[in-house]
Amino acid sequence: MTSSIRRPATTADSAYEQLRSLIHRGELQPNERLVEADLAERLQVSRAVVRTALVRLGQDGVVVLTPHRGARVRMVTESEAVEIVQARAVLEALTARQAAVHATAREIAGLRRTLARMRRKLDENDLLGYSEGNAALHAGIIAASRHETAARLIAGLRGQMVRFQFRTILVPGRPPESLAEHTAIVEAIGARDADAAESTMRHHLRGVEHTLSRTTGAAARRRSRENQDQDQAEHQAETA
Repeated sequence: MTSSIRRPATTADSAYEQLRSLIHRGELQPNERLVEADLAERLQVSRAVVRTALVRLGQDGVVVLTPHRGARVRMVTESEAVEIVQARAVLEALTARQAAVHATAREIAGLRRTLARMRRKLDENDLLGYSEGNAALHAGIIAASRHETAARLIAGLRGQMVRFQFRTILVPGRPPESLAEHTAIVEAIGARDADAAESTMRHHLRGVEHTLSRTTGAAARRRSRENQDQDQAEHQAETA
């Protein structure tokens, strides 16, 4: 297991934060086994510190702890992913409202620069680069909101969405819709219009929810067809 962390964790708190970040970035994948010895070496801490951090991540619902089997990154189902987006819509609408009130001029300028980079990525058809900008824009809005409780809850929810983080932006027709929605959010925050910032963020995440629902439905239908084809092939083999 290669390490991308340069500074050693010194406490269970910092180990917890680093492990949660690795899961959020997708460096630790859903269903991946979390071996204490490997993680202790990677974070440069004791196995006891890792164990404590894993227990906290288990309480967050990010990690599954099984007696005598250890820990693994929790696999979020597709229906749960839709529910997570619904919950995020409420929390991030709050942060957008608060950002319209509390953001500094420098923070608003930073949001506009991020939005401009997202527009360039979309012009270049760099959808993964656009998605990274999307994450940076949301993070900037959350930071500008000064709402620590909402930020903490959103971080926990986003950490469970690694498996789905690029799915919606790859849907045909969705990227320009996404850019328009983000533009409306930034404009509302820049205008200090708290009501508009809240409503445009809700509208944006409602669009994410609907797109995700369509993709999960299509995936379910595809799996059903594959299972039917497999059953038919097995039946034909048995009767041949």
